[in-house]
Amino acid sequence: MTARILVVDSISANVRLLEVRLLAEYFEVLTASDGFGAIETCENGKVDVVLLNVMMPDMDGFEVCKRLKSAPATSHIPVVMITALDEVTDRVRGLEAGADDFLTKPINDLQLMTRVKSLVRLKSLTDELRLRASTTHEIGIEALLSRSSMFDDATLKVLLIDERKSSFERIQKMLRGKAELDIAPDPHVGFFKAAEAAYECVLISTTFADFDPLRLCSQLRSLDRTRFLPIILLTDEGEDRRIIRGLELGINDYLKRPIDQQELMARLRTQVRRKRYNDQLRASVTQTIEMAVIDCVTGLHNRRYLDSHLLTLFDRAVARRRPLSMIITDVDLLKTVNDTYGHDAGSDVLRECARRLRKNVRGIDLACVYGVDEFVVVMPDTDSTVAEKVAERIRAEIAQLPFAIGHEGKTTEVTVSVGVSSVFKGADTVAALIKRADVALYKAKNGGRNRVVVDLD
Repeated sequence: MTARILVVDSISANVRLLEVRLLAEYFEVLTASDGFGAIETCENGKVDVVLLNVMMPDMDGFEVCKRLKSAPATSHIPVVMITALDEVTDRVRGLEAGADDFLTKPINDLQLMTRVKSLVRLKSLTDELRLRASTTHEIGIEALLSRSSMFDDATLKVLLIDERKSSFERIQKMLRGKAELDIAPDPHVGFFKAAEAAYECVLISTTFADFDPLRLCSQLRSLDRTRFLPIILLTDEGEDRRIIRGLELGINDYLKRPIDQQELMARLRTQVRRKRYNDQLRASVTQTIEMAVIDCVTGLHNRRYLDSHLLTLFDRAVARRRPLSMIITDVDLLKTVNDTYGHDAGSDVLRECARRLRKNVRGIDLACVYGVDEFVVVMPDTDSTVAEKVAERIRAEIAQLPFAIGHEGKTTEVTVSVGVSSVFKGADTVAALIKRADVALYKAKNGGRNRVVVDLD
C-alpha cells in the first residue's frame, strides 16, 4: 500500500524523524513547516493523509485542521494530530475541529503505521467514489461538501455489542438523549442486528469471556452490507496488540477505558459524519449512472443503454441457438398532440405509453426509448409468433383507454404502430434485425396505423 503523506511540523528534527519512518514503509512523503504551507500543499497536490503537529507558531494544529475540514476541496483528506499532550480535552478539541485521529508523543511505530494505513484505505474509498463521475460538478460534490450541517442534524444510530451489564449501562447513560442506542449482549445476535438494521456506527467491547471480538470485526468487514459500517473498539489498558490487529482488520477507531463521555461523542460524530458523507457520494454516483442510461420522461432505459446491451443479447441468442425477437413501436400522430395541447401533453402521452408497454412485457425483456416517439422491446427466448402476440397486446392496451393529459381532466385517444422482427437461424446481424423491424413498422404506419406488422422475409 503506497500513498502520499504530508508531515507538518515547525521543528525540522521532528519532520525528519517521521519522514524516515514513513519512507521505510515506501510511502511518499511531503513536508510543511507551518500551517499555511500545509493548507497550500493540500489544496494544490494529491495528499492522502496529513500528520499534523498541534504546537506550531502563527497557526496551531487545531486551526489548520479546522480550515482543512471546512474547505470542500480538502475536507475529505484524513488528518492525524500529533501532540505531546494527552489530555482528554485536547483530543476532544481536535476531534471537534475535524481531526480523524490522534498520536501522542513519543510516537509508537506500530501505532503510527497501522493508523496511517487504516486512513489511507478510507481515503482510497472516498477517492474512488469521487472519480467515478467525470467531474465533481456533475455529481454535485462541491455543493454536497458545503452543506456540512446535513451531517450533524439527524440522530446518531448506534449499536453497542457488549456482554458486561455494568459496561453497557455506563455507555447507555453517556449516550442517553444524544444517540439512538441499541444493545446486543450476545455477539452473534449483534452481528445479525448490524447486518439487518441501518446503523451508522458499531461499538464493540473487547471484554467477552468466551468470544474473540476481532472475529466479529472480521465478519462485519467481510459482509457487503456492513463492509463500510464504522467500527469503534472499546478496549482496556494493555491491549495495544489487539488494537493494532483490529486496525489492520479494518476497524475505524478505538477508545480505552475509562471512557470519557465527551471523547466518545466526538469520535462517534467523526465516524458518522464520514459515513454520511461517503453514503451521499455513493448515492450521487448511483444517480449519475442512472441519469446516463435512463430516459428522464418515461423512466425506460435510453438509446445508449440499448446500444450497449443489444449486441450482448443478440450474441448470446446466436451462440445458444435460442430465439430472440424485437418490437419497435411508434406513437401515431404525436406531433398532432404536441401542436394541439402543447409539448407537456406530449410528454404525458409518452410517459403513459411507457407505463402500459412495461405492464405487458416480462422482467427479462429489455424495454428502451429508441427515438422521440419510438420504443423498442428486445425479448430473449421469444420467437416471432409469441412476439406478435405481445406486440398486439401492447397495441390493444394503448388503444383501449383514452390518455389523460395535463391537470384539467382533458383526454385524448392514442394509438401505436408496431413492427416485429426475429433473429434468423442462418447468418444474421444486429443491424439487419433492427432494419427488418423498422421496415415492418413502416408498413404498419403506411397500412393505416394502429396495427402490428411482422417481418417474415
